[in-house]
Amino acid sequence: MSTNNNLSATPQPTRSPKSRRNAMLITIFFAAIVLPISMYGFVSKFRELIHTFQSEGTEGAFAVTPMVNYLCSSMGFFFMLMWAVYNGMFRDIEAPKDTMLDQERQLDRGMLR
Repeated sequence: MSTNNNLSATPQPTRSPKSRRNAMLITIFFAAIVLPISMYGFVSKFRELIHTFQSEGTEGAFAVTPMVNYLCSSMGFFFMLMWAVYNGMFRDIEAPKDTMLDQERQLDRGMLR
């Protein structure tokens, strides 16, 4: 049997610049809707926590550690997201699916080891 190491034997369809632009506009549109709402919810709850913590008594003191953990993990996920965007991991999200299907076909034909 011969082995073929060319995993991208079939040409991949490319998206037109207009299609990419439309996808980017839709993403920005939904981000403009979702992000302000979620930020409002987070900020209002954070203000409520600070107000509870600063009030007389120790009712809110128990929530400081979980809130700091939440903030640190949120910042970590945000930085991982920015790293992924910077490295281009969201440019072509359909490519892994197509590559997997091509490899599956090659395995079925016995061409890939």
